[in-house]
Amino acid sequence: MTAVPALPTVPVQVFGGPTALIEYGGLRLLTDPTFDAPGDYPRGDGRFLTKTLPGTVDPAALGPVDAVLLSHDEHPDNLDHGGRALLADVPLTLTTRGGAERLGGTARGLAPWEQVELGPVTITAVPAQHGPDGSEPVIGEVIGFVLTGDGLPVVYVSGDNASLDVVQRIADRVGPVDTAVLFAGAARVGLFDNALLTLDSTRAARAARILGARRVVPVHYDSWAHFTEGREALLAAFAEAGLADVLELP
Repeated sequence: MTAVPALPTVPVQVFGGPTALIEYGGLRLLTDPTFDAPGDYPRGDGRFLTKTLPGTVDPAALGPVDAVLLSHDEHPDNLDHGGRALLADVPLTLTTRGGAERLGGTARGLAPWEQVELGPVTITAVPAQHGPDGSEPVIGEVIGFVLTGDGLPVVYVSGDNASLDVVQRIADRVGPVDTAVLFAGAARVGLFDNALLTLDSTRAARAARILGARRVVPVHYDSWAHFTEGREALLAAFAEAGLADVLELP
């Protein structure tokens, strides 16, 4: 019986917060770009988000980026000043429909399940729910992404999603994924009785199992004060779930 060749491992470099560079099908795809120094970001009504650590890469040192996969543009922990400046030099930014209208330039808005062909790669926008049920009118529209291509492994980029029901719908539609880039961190800002706005570590492990993921690369779990769970919580949750071998952390 002829052995089936293993699919290649997708290189993913994580630069802090939600920002990662995915090399896939000959493309260089950057998630939610954030590069600013630590500081406070006013959010109105006396509220603010606090960045605690700088990004680990100078955007000038990234090299060419073929497209930005931007889950949403309305929150500074997903798109800060340095990230916005980078978009002007990127040939394509895929984001929400409202985000594309606000950003202009090369931004293209996608509805959930809408697809874009970029060379040999199909990029599918998928649902994301940035909080509990009913939170979208307050929090805003968010999307994730699934990357596919002939002879390439399936990659899922969750964006800011807190719902395992959403993960299940994606798994039902796209089947098992090879690499899941999961936005974790258990983000909380006091809204909706301080409900989760992204996956906590336990839910990230459950998402990995739902997706049948061979590999999980967490992002969005450090560098901001409203991320309430970090590296150690992820390690513990995946170990508890018997999934320590799929977790890829520096």
